[in-house]
Amino acid sequence: MKRIFLMVCLASLVVLLAGTGCVGENKLLGAGATFPQPLYSKMFDAYYNQFKIKINYQGIGSGAGIEQLTKKTVDFGATDSFMTDEDLKNAAAEIIHVPIALGAVSVTYNLPTNPQIRLSRDILASIFLGTISQWDDEAIAALNADIDLPALPITIVHRSDGSGTTAIFTEYLSKISPEWATTVGRGKEVSWPAGLGAKGNPGVAGQIKQIPGSIGYVELIYALENEMPIAEIQNKKGNYVMPSLESTKLSADVPVPDDTRVLLADTDSEQGYPITGLTWVIVYREQSYDGRSQDKAKSLVDLLWWMTHEGQDYCEPLKYAPIPESVVDKAAKIIKSMTYEGVPIMQ
Repeated sequence: MKRIFLMVCLASLVVLLAGTGCVGENKLLGAGATFPQPLYSKMFDAYYNQFKIKINYQGIGSGAGIEQLTKKTVDFGATDSFMTDEDLKNAAAEIIHVPIALGAVSVTYNLPTNPQIRLSRDILASIFLGTISQWDDEAIAALNADIDLPALPITIVHRSDGSGTTAIFTEYLSKISPEWATTVGRGKEVSWPAGLGAKGNPGVAGQIKQIPGSIGYVELIYALENEMPIAEIQNKKGNYVMPSLESTKLSADVPVPDDTRVLLADTDSEQGYPITGLTWVIVYREQSYDGRSQDKAKSLVDLLWWMTHEGQDYCEPLKYAPIPESVVDKAAKIIKSMTYEGVPIMQ
């Protein structure tokens, strides 16, 4: 009887562990960018419903996502800022970038009645440099003559964590402002001249909603979900453009290299929104590491193929632009290059 009881207990434990994803290959772990987190949440929920593969994704910022992948604590990382040649060289093994979507970084603010404002390239850079510090500054007022701007100090809200959203935004500021390029620069983390830090796109959006006179940058869906005002931004051609699906798509009309590591900020497109970027899932090309099974490697490859093909249908409803067909083809080649013990996983 005692032996039967032990066997029943052991069987129950196995069932319990299987249900939590501790047994079997029905669970993948990912971490990184908050920029695409609303999209990934929807994609991963749909994928589970269709294939019963659970994907646990934590939005902890692009920098942390890269770190977790390099430490091999997750199956995939996610980033809006591609890894540099130096980063890739220092990794334990070859890491590849799989492009998933295009997103726009919106400039949002908190003003009385939240009027629709325009910001030129010079004004935007000056605000974030801290040289324009009042909302009724004559430069902002001249550009928005039909708006009664308040005599409020400008409070900048920026990311406090390593962020691909920051990398896209500071890339744009570096391209439009020589002063920004030489004194602050570009990257996932910079030394901000002014302002308050907040963690993740949700943290920045939350701070802006709470602080009158504040301004900051978030992925478009966060501003839309929180019903926050969005500024029209002047692009390279001098046009003032709102971030949208169409203006985001137009920004991507540039040559993309085979590894897809490309910056899109400050597009040449006449009606393209100028603060946009690709977002990537990053993985190891060779998947037979740290005791990973071939089944788990196959599950990851299948997920990436679905995200870059059928999963693209979820982009537009959440205000992300799907990757262009030419980039889908490049993504397919990258995914097909993934191996297990040197043999391609996707036959």
